[in-house]
Amino acid sequence: MSVSQASIKIDNKYIQSVFGQFDINIRKIEKAFNISYVYRGDSLIIEGEEKQVEAAERVIRDLVIILHKEKEISEQNVDYSIKLASEGASVKASDLEDDSELICHTLSGRPIRPKTFGQKKYIEAIDNNMIIFAAGPAGTGKTYLAMAKAITAFKKGEVERIILTRPAIEAGEKLGFLPGDLQSKIDPYLRPLYDALYEIMGAESFQKNMEKGLIEVAPLAYMRGRTLDNSFIVLDEAQNTTQSQMKMFLTRIGFGSKAIITGDQSQKDLAAGTVSGLDTALRVVRNIEGIAICNLTSKDVVRHPLVQKIVEAYEEYDKSQNSRKNRPYNGKGKNNIT
Repeated sequence: MSVSQASIKIDNKYIQSVFGQFDINIRKIEKAFNISYVYRGDSLIIEGEEKQVEAAERVIRDLVIILHKEKEISEQNVDYSIKLASEGASVKASDLEDDSELICHTLSGRPIRPKTFGQKKYIEAIDNNMIIFAAGPAGTGKTYLAMAKAITAFKKGEVERIILTRPAIEAGEKLGFLPGDLQSKIDPYLRPLYDALYEIMGAESFQKNMEKGLIEVAPLAYMRGRTLDNSFIVLDEAQNTTQSQMKMFLTRIGFGSKAIITGDQSQKDLAAGTVSGLDTALRVVRNIEGIAICNLTSKDVVRHPLVQKIVEAYEEYDKSQNSRKNRPYNGKGKNNIT
């Protein structure tokens, strides 16, 4: 193994941010690429195997570029930059920090923009198509980014109303009879949509627009028989729709409308033997012009890094289970009696 060394000049005002609190960032880079480092004067010197040093140098320079753009380095920035460098990708995490990628700001002023290149393609698909399917695991921003685009379009006057819907199905539990009126009974199923609306739009603005009928949050069953013109429509948890529900929803979309359908095909709560409407739709509409299908993956998870590891672990488990099912039985096993 050939040992290589690289020296990176970093302005003193940036070094603390690059290293991270208690050196958490630089230690992640050190562990990911098996390099050693030392900071002398205004230079960070890294040493290790040549390819690993090149990858680590790329990550560090990427983080410095983010700081030059007057952005803060987040844990997600570091993890994503390491992943891109490990894969030898031609793009960098700092490319996503441009203001041109900005969708909107939350009520507290936090910018909302795509954080991965999978999310960037998703946003581009929303801009260029009438109907967009977004399938992918938990934490990839499918619903949140759809909500951000819906609220932005509404505020700009591009649509007259926002319609948010999801099938009212319990996640593997039977909750029995819920107290209260009809709205109180369906609200628990729609809570994730409310949470995103409150964070981006604010509770007061949301309530005013809801009272005027400009924002509607309703279960999927309420969509039957309607024609949805000049609307931005988001169907969430679409993996829990039946084939007839999905067909019903897709045929509600009218002129001047845009629809986003999101779902995680690995987390279905349908009754055993029921075919998911999302699974069927992805096969049926894949060649129709004006419809885009975005497949987000574990690489696009932007929640806590542990969520990404959990998603990847389940994907590996599912693969091993499928290969085991397809493998011919050899008569051997732990509990076999011989």
